[in-house]
Amino acid sequence: MESNVRVRFAPSPTGPLHIGGVRTALYNYLFAKKNNGTFVLRIEDTDQTRYVANAEQYIIDALNWCNIPYDEGINKNEKLGPYRQSERKHLYKKYADILLEKGWAYYAFDTSEQLDAHRKEHEEEGKTFIYNWHNREKGRLVNSLVLSDEVVQEKINSGENYVIRFKSPQDETLKMVDEIRGKITIDTNTLDDKILFKSDGMPTYHLANIVDDHLMEISHVIRGEEWLPSMALHVLLYRAFDWQAPKFAHLPLILKPVGKGKLSKRDGDKLGFPVFPLAYTNEKTNEVSRGYKEDGYFSETVVNMLAFLGWNPGTEKELFSLEELIQEFDLKRVSKSGAKFNPDKTKWFQQQYMQQKDNTELTTLYTAILAKKGITKDVNYVQKVVAVIKERAVFVSDFWELSHFFFQTPTEYDAKASKKNWKEGTSELMRELNSIIDDIEGFSSENTEKIIKEWISSKEIGFGKVMQPLRLSLVGKLAGPHLFDIIAMIGKEETIHRIENAIEKLSQ
Repeated sequence: MESNVRVRFAPSPTGPLHIGGVRTALYNYLFAKKNNGTFVLRIEDTDQTRYVANAEQYIIDALNWCNIPYDEGINKNEKLGPYRQSERKHLYKKYADILLEKGWAYYAFDTSEQLDAHRKEHEEEGKTFIYNWHNREKGRLVNSLVLSDEVVQEKINSGENYVIRFKSPQDETLKMVDEIRGKITIDTNTLDDKILFKSDGMPTYHLANIVDDHLMEISHVIRGEEWLPSMALHVLLYRAFDWQAPKFAHLPLILKPVGKGKLSKRDGDKLGFPVFPLAYTNEKTNEVSRGYKEDGYFSETVVNMLAFLGWNPGTEKELFSLEELIQEFDLKRVSKSGAKFNPDKTKWFQQQYMQQKDNTELTTLYTAILAKKGITKDVNYVQKVVAVIKERAVFVSDFWELSHFFFQTPTEYDAKASKKNWKEGTSELMRELNSIIDDIEGFSSENTEKIIKEWISSKEIGFGKVMQPLRLSLVGKLAGPHLFDIIAMIGKEETIHRIENAIEKLSQ
């Protein structure tokens, strides 16, 4: 077990939280809890051009719905805050200055037009322009490595736009370790000198990220593989500051169902599944995005499904409670390769959790649906219905289709099934059955089944001649759970009434 584990989830509030982000949060949460650590939420909102005000609360609500709440962050245990980067802007210039003083960074005054010209010139020669060791000190680029201190200060004082770039080392083989991917080596000659800070007072992601992780005492950085190319720069930044670097772990992508490319909202829209935990309305565009919660999925379903998108326990077991996931989770068992998203597998998880759900909880949910239809029934009756039908349901929203006949007398009958099963003589047979039913004492499912089947046998006719018309009478079609469970539930009076209705309508 790791000691003093502190991990962070650091999303940008630019819209709804994609399930890829939820999985990153989940793995951070599981790792923290496995090691008695702390799960920190930090909001990286320095890009104000893409900022959406209601996105931050959405992120918090999504984590809470998934039952993976943060331990430390906005309005919660704020011992190392603030936890919004926009409220930490005063910190970053200080650390950029430290890098300048130590020779790990430099001012660059090149305009966008100048850099575009360099890129175009390189393209014409079949090369790629990289701002780094091979051109930064040759005099063609405008930076403090070639300008005198006086000129540099003059440019800054005059208000000329500048950036502060990291000075990547030359001719070094950088050796790193990723907790998932193992040893990684990078030739520093291939690295460009990334921008860390701009003259408008805003840091780039790279500087802010490193400073915040250090000041928040983050021990492990568990993030998506899209950040893997930045790992070398981040390791070098830690070295430049003489700070202890955290351990890094880069998670595989969640891929489209077809297996090629990163899963996107467009894939969900096209194939009919959500890619966000909660429904979301963008307050800038009013665009509405579907959510797993509103589509009827349980939070346990989503968590279990996401856990298996890139991780496996090494056994055949697939259903895990959150506590079991915490106990079993290990970064060493996270895959290096992308995980293909499978909408059908998600529904399978949902159905498994439906079977495990407490009937009392499901009854509460179903009672609310019935109330909207103007149906009020004793809660014990509804709970009995739920117990009978839930094994065939995927969502609570399926309950009505599976059980409407427990609450309403059929008014229509399946035409094809009626034509095939309600024949000459059927009405007389059903009238006789009604007499049998009327005489039954002890209207339990077992007793009713025994008496009716004995009556059918005594008449020496096929069971289908009675059972199919009987099901049609009670349900309106050839569907539903065990027929005698239905009879016991709706009672003798309603059973007889429905048979009489069917005789009247299907004898015409």
